[in-house]
Amino acid sequence: MELEQAAAQLEALGNATRLNIYRILVRAGAEGLPVGSVQEKLGIPASTLSHHCKRLVETGLVSQERQATTLICRAEYPAMLALLGYLADECCVDGSCPPGVAKMLVRGEA
Repeated sequence: MELEQAAAQLEALGNATRLNIYRILVRAGAEGLPVGSVQEKLGIPASTLSHHCKRLVETGLVSQERQATTLICRAEYPAMLALLGYLADECCVDGSCPPGVAKMLVRGEA
């Protein structure tokens, strides 16, 4: 993963509403959720949700698929794993890890 891509994804997730949307979609699993369901969970206007979803799609963290009249949003799990890997790949390369950190990274708990 390139630095610029990681920065764009982290910037997108740096907004509380977008982070909340993303967490809802990650919890939804591979099936994703209709935008109407996401809107209900958040209690925000459709235009606000659309604005935030657009940013998540632009950064590759979310995909959208139209099924008839319903727009389904899904978390892009490979992108999420790539971002987490980017953050953790060089953990403690220039020094020693704090107690327990190396074990968490190896087990995938970070």
